[in-house]
Amino acid sequence: MYFLLVINDKLFHEAIKEEKLRDDLRYYFMSPCEKYRTRRHIPWKMGVQILKIIMITTQLVLFGLNNQLVVSYKEENTMALKNLFLKGYSGTDVDDYSMAVFTQRDVYDSLFYALDQYSQLGQLSVGPISYAEDEEGNLLPLIICKQYYKRGSLEPSDETFDIDAQLETVCLTQDPKTASQWRAQNASFFDLDFYRLVDIQLSFQLKGINLQTVRTRELPDCYSFFVTIAFDNQCHSGMVKIFLDIEAQSSACRDWKISGTAQKNTHYLLVFDAFVILVCLTSAVLCTRSIILAVRLLQRFSRFFLENYNRKVCEDDQNEFLNGWYVLVIVSDLLAIVGSVLKMEIQAKSLTTYDICSIFLGTSTLMVWVGVIRYLGYFQKYNVLILTMKAAFPKVLRFCCCAGMIYLGYTFCGWIVLGPYHEKFEGLSRVAECLFSLLNGDDMFTTFAQLKDKNTLVWLFSRAYLYSFISLFIYMVLSLFIALITDAYETIKSYQKNGFPLTDLQQFVREQKDFPVFEENCRTDVQLRHSVICCRQR
Repeated sequence: MYFLLVINDKLFHEAIKEEKLRDDLRYYFMSPCEKYRTRRHIPWKMGVQILKIIMITTQLVLFGLNNQLVVSYKEENTMALKNLFLKGYSGTDVDDYSMAVFTQRDVYDSLFYALDQYSQLGQLSVGPISYAEDEEGNLLPLIICKQYYKRGSLEPSDETFDIDAQLETVCLTQDPKTASQWRAQNASFFDLDFYRLVDIQLSFQLKGINLQTVRTRELPDCYSFFVTIAFDNQCHSGMVKIFLDIEAQSSACRDWKISGTAQKNTHYLLVFDAFVILVCLTSAVLCTRSIILAVRLLQRFSRFFLENYNRKVCEDDQNEFLNGWYVLVIVSDLLAIVGSVLKMEIQAKSLTTYDICSIFLGTSTLMVWVGVIRYLGYFQKYNVLILTMKAAFPKVLRFCCCAGMIYLGYTFCGWIVLGPYHEKFEGLSRVAECLFSLLNGDDMFTTFAQLKDKNTLVWLFSRAYLYSFISLFIYMVLSLFIALITDAYETIKSYQKNGFPLTDLQQFVREQKDFPVFEENCRTDVQLRHSVICCRQR
């Protein structure tokens, strides 16, 4: 009799242990609202995520508005300097260069015009911009360099030439205010041999202040503009391309005085950014804790499964414990923290990395909003998108690998054959972009019409090339791509109607057992657990 009691007691404790594991598994896979109704646990993670979405989006909008002012200031200064220093500038660039000249007189006129305008900058510019100074207060000089072949002679009529391919560079520096006098002082330098000339570059530095940020209650930035005007004659084709490139660097002004609430507004923004960092840290800690608890629960379930059923948990059941949404949230939190730190440094005028900060903040905001889908997934009507993407992703990935090989083949073929005759095929990246536009049915007629028909063979090849690509990718590849997603969608809809196939984990969680009762305290414990299960079912 004692032996039977020991066996029953052992079976009872094992049953209690199994039911406790099943209870924990049910609780783990519940939604936040179900967890609250079951155990009255406040869904802190969901509350933190909602607060984080609001704060990160607000932070992004504030930074974006400020960044727009910076970008517009740089773009407008670039346009102003091009109109100041480039003679005959039309207001729009031609391809990748600003303008071009075709005669020797035009080259000289454009070069001397830039020097004259630079020497009169203070009387010409309507913006707060001036010459740059060194630490001792001296004006930084203007540097002009010309690069040419060391030796050479050409006779195009006789089809003969003698060129020394070694390049020589000669530079001059001059005080900005006397730059217009260089013609007389350095006449030999400006005596150009155009058949040897490769390029001429004018380099100088200017200073400016972005005053428009005062209206947004922020301290203005001081800017250094590194300007380069290049006369490019590398092709020796009779066309000299003129480039004007500007590299702008912002920094904190050395001495400033401003009335109003600009400084206070900066302090408020710094406090807000610090609070965003605190919320993101809290979110990352909560999600990390959930991942650790999930791993421990998986270890318990795997050990139980191995001891009772003598087999390992399948890979699909293991993946149920590894919640990818938590990983996404943690990554977005880390990006938001780094972006917020950079934003605080920019706000304090210690850094000027606007682009890097924009990438971190933009990517983190994208991930935060994508993470909202996790909570919509608890509702069956909204869960279709997530389940369809999850089911179709492996097939779509394999399909894209195969289709990508064909796409790359068309890309390389179009670049090498049509590149010299069509502006949309001049570079590999442009070819890929053009083909992607054609794949989506965009700009088809223009692509056909813009091809130069000077070469009949290339023209015929282009028609075969474009017709075959459009027919293959739109009518076959794109249709098959849509069919894969549609098939996954129909499968999910059928499962939602008739029930999903149950895995070992799901079958174990859905099981309910009644256990024998031997002691009063044990009976109370079992009754409590069954009452919790009944509440969940209701």
